Amino acid sequence: MILLLQLLLALAYAALAHLASLWQSDACALAALGVLIAMVLVEPLLARRAWAWVALPLAAAGAWALYRAGHAALPLLLVPVVFVLAIAWVFARTLRPGSQPLITRIMVGIEGGSVETVAPELLRYTRTLTLAWALALLGMAAANLLLAMLASPAGLLESVGLASPWPITWEQWSWCANLLNYGVIGGFFLVEFAVRKRRFPGRYASFAGFVRKLAGLGPVFWRDLLR
Repeated sequence: MILLLQLLLALAYAALAHLASLWQSDACALAALGVLIAMVLVEPLLARRAWAWVALPLAAAGAWALYRAGHAALPLLLVPVVFVLAIAWVFARTLRPGSQPLITRIMVGIEGGSVETVAPELLRYTRTLTLAWALALLGMAAANLLLAMLASPAGLLESVGLASPWPITWEQWSWCANLLNYGVIGGFFLVEFAVRKRRFPGRYASFAGFVRKLAGLGPVFWRDLLR
């Protein structure tokens, strides 16, 4: 339930952030910041964590202060960078010695059994795929940071008094950072599935069936996996 709520909030944030960029609207930017705060804090708030209840009014006050100062849109430039870096870290941290690669854990969860029963070539593939995801996401984060720096007016460079060498509009930034990111991730997912199906025939009947298996793992599996 919490994961679904966070997903809906993430979609609402993307829509509001894009509208803030299209319309140059500080009001939409403030709304986007509010949704972002809710998305980050909803789980600890529902768990009645004291620190979350302290953080909520402080974060709301910070967002309001930025709005009053005319800088509500500035944090939006960094959100795609931080978001993608966080996902990259989820993948990369499982590649440390003694850890089980993220894709390996998902594959074992789908197919049952244990990692000891997985064929060596499949173990190598899932480890390589985990690394590929981490590197692809790091590349996306770097691209998002570059776009945030080039945005004009009042992008990251211009906010510290430096001219953007190749100015791009906020609308162009938003199409890439708030929307294209999801397309790139979805495209990578589809291409990798096609490669996996060709390399390991007979394991998955269709992409829709594979997605159903992923969803069938349940929220507890995904929550524990992402921690």
